[in-house]
This record gives sequence, C-alpha cells and structure tokens, in this order.
Amino acid sequence: MRGPGNWAVAVRTPSGDIAQVSRPIESQMARHWFFRLPIVRGVMALGESLAIGFRALAISANYAAQEERSEDDDREPEEVSTELSRGALIFAFAVAIGFAVALFKVTPGLLTELLPIRSGGWFVIVEGLIRVTIFVAYLALISFLPDLRRVFQYHAAEHKAINAYEAGEELEPETVQRYSLIHPRCGTAFMLWVMVIAVFVFAFFGRPNWYWLIGERILLLPVIAGIAYELIRFAGKHQENRVLMTLLAPGMWLQRLTTRQPTLDQLEVSIRALREVLQLEETRGSETRVEVMA
Repeated sequence: MRGPGNWAVAVRTPSGDIAQVSRPIESQMARHWFFRLPIVRGVMALGESLAIGFRALAISANYAAQEERSEDDDREPEEVSTELSRGALIFAFAVAIGFAVALFKVTPGLLTELLPIRSGGWFVIVEGLIRVTIFVAYLALISFLPDLRRVFQYHAAEHKAINAYEAGEELEPETVQRYSLIHPRCGTAFMLWVMVIAVFVFAFFGRPNWYWLIGERILLLPVIAGIAYELIRFAGKHQENRVLMTLLAPGMWLQRLTTRQPTLDQLEVSIRALREVLQLEETRGSETRVEVMA
C-alpha cells in the first residue's frame, strides 16, 4: 500500500505471523514543480510505483525464503534483508520494461507490418486490436498458472481493503470481504487504457517504415502512459459519474482475470499494510490517499 509520503508491505511469514516493512517516499515530484505537471507526473508516478513494487517483491521473497527456526534453537534470528541493491533493482526494472515493450508494443507493430494493409488509419486500428488481443491472451494464460493464483488473491485482497477504507468501513477481514474485487485505479485497467490511448496517439503518425515504427512505439510510451495516468486519476476522483464508469468498464472487467476471491488470512495481510500506511500518514499530518500497489 502507498500513501503520499510512505509505503508499506505486509508479508505472511512461514511461521504464520505477519511481518511488515515501511519506507518513506522520496519523490522527485515533491521537489520540482516540473514533475508535477499533467502527463509528466504520470510518467514519474509510474516509474516510482514500479521501483517501489520491485522493492516490495524483494521484501516478500526474502521473508518467504526464511525457514522456521526449531524450538530448541536459541540463536537470535538472522536479520531479513529487505532491500534490493541499486544494481539489482536497475537490472530487474530493465528486464521487466524490456519484456513489456517488446511483447506489447513492438510485436503488434511488426505483426501488423506483415499484413497487406496500405491505409495508415487501418494499420493503427489493426495494430491496436492485435496489441489488446495479445495482452488479454497473456493475462488469460498466466491466470492458469497455480503459483499465480495466490498472487491474484492478494491482488483482490488489496482492492477489497481499499474499497472498504474508502467506504468508511471498519478494517476487519469479515467486513472487508464483503467489498468488491474491482477498483478503478488498478494497474490492470491502466495497462488496457495505455493500449487504447496508443491507437489515437499513433494515428497521427500513420504507417511509418518498420525501423521508425519500432522507435515511435518505444519513444512515445511515456507520453501515452502519462495520458492514461491522468484518465485513471480522474476516474478515481469521480467514481459516482455513471458515464465515466461506463467508459472505463472494459478495464474494470479485465480485472476479473487478475483477481481471485481472497481468504480471510490474506485479507488480514492487506489490512495490516493499509493500517501501517494510514498510521504513518496520520503521524505525518498529510491528507491521506492510499493507492493499491498492484
């Protein structure tokens, strides 16, 4: 979970306890007005969220790798390393971004290039359809992996905790369980809108040569992500607007592929992370807006 000035991750350890780690957010957006401009702030927020996400995964992995100490072992438990080195973080970031760009940006363009399409407008539309198809097929395929089921359950647990908090409900597992698996600020919906907005942005460039096509798809990604961020941000503030929610419905439906009904134990973990962020932000004295880190 992420607040304006802090983020927290909670992990169920092999012993059954819940461990939590929190860190302050040192955002460049708080230091320079330029990074708070529309579109630009979306690019910065996406980069910060990815960096925090990788650090949170490292913390989770380190706790999960711990073995339960035997009862007759009176040694002090080893301190859990909760941070990736800067080099490892950069490498993981580069691999993840490179894979996403290659699969969802470059591949659709190159596949469309093989088709007998002459019109630049039709080229962009067909490319967009191929991109969305690859994305949906990718989510559908990985949803069958047994190891990812728990990931999707925790994803839903985050959504439910945020929904209950925003509704002013008591943060208890039984109460939180009644809330929706879906949330308008989810990263799955964000990804879909990146692909939809890309159709309109790429329409200005028509059908370039294959080498310009690859370059444009990569270089324009920050601009498209920034626009999608503004849309999702606006939607999060106007959830009562039925017209807007209808337009965003495809992104909401898509979350059904990346969420599964969580258990009460999993909800307890998501609530612990949320409470930690709320407490830190209350101490900080800021207006709290907690985001789902998923």
